[in-house]
Amino acid sequence: MFKRKINNARRNPFAAILVIAAGLLVAGGGYAGATAAVSHSTSGAYTADQVTEGSKLFLTNCASCHGKHAEGTNYGPSLIGVGAAAVDFQVGTGRMPGQASGPQLMKKPVQFTTEQTAALAAYVSSLAPGPSVPDERWTSTSGNTTRGGELFRINCAMCHNAVGAGGALTEGKFAPVLKGVEAKHIYEAMVTGPQNMPVFNDANLTPQDKNDIISYLKYMEANPSAGGEELGSLGPVAEGLFLWLFVLGGIVAITIWLGAKSN
Repeated sequence: MFKRKINNARRNPFAAILVIAAGLLVAGGGYAGATAAVSHSTSGAYTADQVTEGSKLFLTNCASCHGKHAEGTNYGPSLIGVGAAAVDFQVGTGRMPGQASGPQLMKKPVQFTTEQTAALAAYVSSLAPGPSVPDERWTSTSGNTTRGGELFRINCAMCHNAVGAGGALTEGKFAPVLKGVEAKHIYEAMVTGPQNMPVFNDANLTPQDKNDIISYLKYMEANPSAGGEELGSLGPVAEGLFLWLFVLGGIVAITIWLGAKSN
């Protein structure tokens, strides 16, 4: 009897719809849970006044490219879900508002005050959950520099050089020099992936991992090379060029001078 009821239920035309709906519910819930584990909303960290002020600043300075509701246009991507960290990084480093189109946005003098930047971040973070501006404990230099160096060489050195000296990419793009960059902006770049940089969310690199990397970079910045002149920290190419031009050139010059003296 029970088996017959199950078979009848399976033949019901609404059974397939219920199964699909249940599958979507489970998949959506799982995705939302995973996203919540690696992405943090900051809408609660700002006041309503900041969101209102940020909305005004956005309409005046950003809407022409990103749309009146940050939905994106042909001239700029959607900002819904990018979070406060992306705004704080792009605006706080002067890359936004963009000066001109090109392969890559360039760092330039900051156009907004700290309060205005926070207001813009408040408005964008109120649109949808996204990565937050990091806590000060994750941007300190108290991390494990040895471990940070290992993590940096594994995940970042192929573009930024082993000591953060930067490097060329394709199509006129480049990985910027990390010397002198604020620790907060380094963290924000890791969680938002600006331009060509991949996103390192908390599932890829934990906040402590990121803090260790920042500690390593700041240690390298504060401690000059023990081996002498760094030559831009660009590696064997720059060192080999120096040897060819100056060392070998000097040897040739001395040889010519000694030959002229003997004659």
